[in-house]
Amino acid sequence: MRDPGLVLATDLDGTFLGGSHGQRHALYDHLRARDDAVLIFVTGRDLDFIRELIATPGMPRPDWIVGDVGTTVVDGRDFRPVAEIDGAIARIWNDAGERVRALLAGEPGLRLQDTPFRHRVSYDYDPAVLSPDVVARVEAEGFDCLLSAERFLDVLPRGVAKGPTLLRLVEWLELPADRVLVAGDTLNDLSLFQTRLKGVAVGNSEPKLLNAIAEFDWVHRSAEPGAAGIADALRHFGLQ
Repeated sequence: MRDPGLVLATDLDGTFLGGSHGQRHALYDHLRARDDAVLIFVTGRDLDFIRELIATPGMPRPDWIVGDVGTTVVDGRDFRPVAEIDGAIARIWNDAGERVRALLAGEPGLRLQDTPFRHRVSYDYDPAVLSPDVVARVEAEGFDCLLSAERFLDVLPRGVAKGPTLLRLVEWLELPADRVLVAGDTLNDLSLFQTRLKGVAVGNSEPKLLNAIAEFDWVHRSAEPGAAGIADALRHFGLQ
């Protein structure tokens, strides 16, 4: 599709998967009913989770997937990596997983997640215990470090996150930037809003995210939760 009427690039947990059953399926039915929409999942989740998710009855299948907090990009039909983007991310990461795990081994307040991510290392963290210098130490080693939801710590390739990777995909696909709507609810979605694409922070958004985007006049702060917030934004921006 060369000139879609809508490109919805949405986070999953709390956003596309948020809201009541009725709110979710009203949005999903709307997307399935229109032939001018491109759906992109932009999520911290891994591909195995997404495979299970789209097998759920009633769940729309994404056209494209930006997974693993922007470190994986695949075609939503066959899960083949988009080599032009995915390869560049792999080169930046340079198989750094063992180096990162060694750097943070034994760090109080961190628990390594057991999912084998390709181009990131992720932890659950305790904000009451985590040393305040951890982020600076990680960044000094040449990585980006992202805290979100008062629970997750992600070590990412420098310059790689949801927003930058989405922009690369939009450019590669030659999609109209003025028809893109990004949607999210936590700090790991901040980079989506920093793209200056039309955006919606749904009603259940993390307070720290809302504080970070307080001056972003291109982002709609919906009072509605999850999927209902996305539907509200479609009306707000005239993308319905």
